[in-house]
Amino acid sequence: MGLSEIIGEVIPLAIMAMALGMDAFSLGLGMGMLRLRLKQVFYIGITIGFFHVIMPLLGIVLGRYISYHFSGIATYIGGFLLLILGLQMVISSFKSENDTFVTPIGFGLIVFALTVSLDSFSVGLSLGIFGARTAVTIMLFGFFSMVLTWAGLLLGRKVQTWLGSYGEALGGSILFAFGLKLLLPI
Repeated sequence: MGLSEIIGEVIPLAIMAMALGMDAFSLGLGMGMLRLRLKQVFYIGITIGFFHVIMPLLGIVLGRYISYHFSGIATYIGGFLLLILGLQMVISSFKSENDTFVTPIGFGLIVFALTVSLDSFSVGLSLGIFGARTAVTIMLFGFFSMVLTWAGLLLGRKVQTWLGSYGEALGGSILFAFGLKLLLPI
């Protein structure tokens, strides 16, 4: 395979990775409205980048052996998880600061990263069916999602300081809206 063929494959994969990363950016913007420290922002970005490597890799592997019917299931699971996460954030914004239920640490971070990366699993299924280059695909997906998540989280931190206590409710609303968008495609 020549250089032009490789470039011809990398450019569309990079565009796809940026599109999936923009989803992580938007969701990071919502989650960034929690009162996060820079260390948490760093770990969240790394974790989401990691999941954006693992999930499309699993999707590519499964996509080579299984039909495309699983992409719809992944979308519904992602939408449902975003609805729950967003609703919990909105509810916790009305509680005292010590009672916050959704936190991007531990299991909450795993759920958040899994939710954000489910769409890359679906894309991985499709790419696996079409025989895309696995290493290039997962590296691009991981890189763009990590960097764009950091950008969303940092911007969300700034917006949160402007919005005060209503920032978490707004962030939860953003996650809830993305969940609805996944469940009710318009």
